[in-house]
Parts: sequence; structure tokens; C-alpha cells
Amino acid sequence: MDATITEGTGTPQAPPHELIWEVAQAIVVSRCLHVVADLGVADHVGDAPVSAEHLAAACGADADALGRVLRLLAAHGIFEPATGGYRHTSSSALLRSDHPTSMRAFARLNGLPVFSATFGELGHSVRTGSPALEVVAAKGLWPYLQEHSEEAMVFEQAMTAKAHADVAGVLNAYDFERHRRIADVGGGHAHLIEAILAAHHGHTGVLFELPHVGNEVEPSSRLEVVAGDFFTDPLPSCDAYLLMNILHDWDDENASRILAAVAKSGEPGAAVLVIETVMPEGPEPHWAKPLDVVMLAVTGGRERTEAQYRSLLGDTGIDLVRTVPTATAFSIVEGRVR
Repeated sequence: MDATITEGTGTPQAPPHELIWEVAQAIVVSRCLHVVADLGVADHVGDAPVSAEHLAAACGADADALGRVLRLLAAHGIFEPATGGYRHTSSSALLRSDHPTSMRAFARLNGLPVFSATFGELGHSVRTGSPALEVVAAKGLWPYLQEHSEEAMVFEQAMTAKAHADVAGVLNAYDFERHRRIADVGGGHAHLIEAILAAHHGHTGVLFELPHVGNEVEPSSRLEVVAGDFFTDPLPSCDAYLLMNILHDWDDENASRILAAVAKSGEPGAAVLVIETVMPEGPEPHWAKPLDVVMLAVTGGRERTEAQYRSLLGDTGIDLVRTVPTATAFSIVEGRVR
């Protein structure tokens, strides 16, 4: 028999020994992606097939080694083998630096020294429940990046690229019209709140961020930038509060502190929009599951199910109203301040 059935799902799967082999070797494919993205190989592939020899010369690589790596990636749909070399697939095209929705930096992200070393120490997280990153960078991720400018640049590029795709999904899934003044709590460089304001001309917004981040954002007549720390400083009073990719950075105790600060600042009925990858209850593959382990290893945070969000919100004075899916991996968990 060529396949077995995954227990409890009825889904065909590789024989048990092959499944173990494939998962054990999965790091090989991901490392190939990191290296090819780092070398900028995709920038040298156009409409016509390009040989591995030409690509290697352009990128400063060994032709035989690069060809073997490209062969493996092509087996996974990243690049396409063709007479004369390789050409782009829709996925490999996203590795081009000049693609309008380039994911090159995101592909490089987990290959950065701080992250590759962190996942090498994942056993520390499993044994202790604490972030593996603390073994690699005792001060934490943000101080590490401040001291390593090149890695910080890749990290920022990756987050920006991901934000552009995710923000479009959020705007298409949720109607912000009824919220006249919106706070983007921990909103980074304001990609989300600026996109909302661009789509709703009668609205105003507040970016609430740490000073060293907020100082990089230019305020406008409709966007106020407030420097502060949501653990210690009061939040602005608004009709709606956005928390995008915030709560998953933190354990339940600290996530509750953030939500309590929102509930304290918001009037009864104010919307709380938690934009995260919601963990499914079932056993099916889902983006939230590997991301959950990333958060375990890097920040000590976690991804959560809808039921866990309901409990977390409820304990801080916020009622969960609904969960709105988007076209991306994100969902919008909508709450209301009591």
C-alpha cells in the first residue's frame, strides 16, 4: 500500500517511515530557500530560462552546488526547470527584490544568525517553557537587533513586506466605517492605520508606539502619534483599538495586562480588534501551528484559539462579539468594551 490514512482525519498521507523522514529533512528545503533568497538568485531570473552557471556567476556561487539547490526548490514549486536552466514560478517571482509584493526579506528572515541559532536551541524551550532566544541573546530580540544593524534591516524589511499583504486582507474583510477615531496600539510604522485612514477620509487615527519607533512616523492632520508603553502609560480614548500581531508576542499574564489597559481607556461599547492568526481546534495543518512554536522559541508568546481569546478578553472586561476571517492567515477577533 502506497499511503496510510492520517488518524482522525481520513486524509491520505505518506507511509509512516516516509513521513518521519520528510519532516526530519524539512530543514533542508527551508535552508535552501534562505540561502537562495540571501544570494538574490531570483533577481537574475527573467522570462527566459537561465542556466545555473549564469546564475552562479551573477551571485558569486558555485554552479554545481547552486544547481542542486535549485533542483530541490523546483521540486517544491519554487522555480521551474526548463530547457536551458530555470525560470520563475509565481512563487519564486516573489523572491525578486523588485516584485511589488516581494517576500525576499521574509524568506531570509529565519536564516538570520539569531533565528537559526534560536531554533538550534529549541530543546531549551521544550524543557523549560522559556524562549530559546534567551540562550542566544540574553537581552532579548529587540536589544539584539539594535546591536546588529544588518539583521535588523532584514527583519524590518520582512515585517514591512508581510504587513502590506496582511493589511489588504484586513481592509477587505472588515468595515471600519462606523469607527471614527481609531487607535493602532503597537502599530509599528503605521501601515495599518494609514491604510484605514486612506480608505475612510472622515476618520482620524492614533498610532500608540514606543518612542524610538513612533519617532520614525510622520504625524498628519488626521494621524496623531503618541509615544508610550502599553504596560505603563495610558492609552488614548478612541472608538476602536487595533492590536495587530501584538498579543501573540506575550504570555497570558502580559496579554491580559495589555487588554486591561485597552478596556480601561475605552468607553463602554468601544471596539477591540485583535488581528492574529487564530489557532484551529482541530488537528488539520494550519499556519498558526508553526507560528505558535516560533513564538514559544523567540518571545515566549503563543497563538490562541477563539475560545482562549474569549476567555482572555472576558477576564479583562471585553466581550467577544465575533471572529472575522480574512483572505490571509489572519482573522479579526472583534470584542466590545463592557
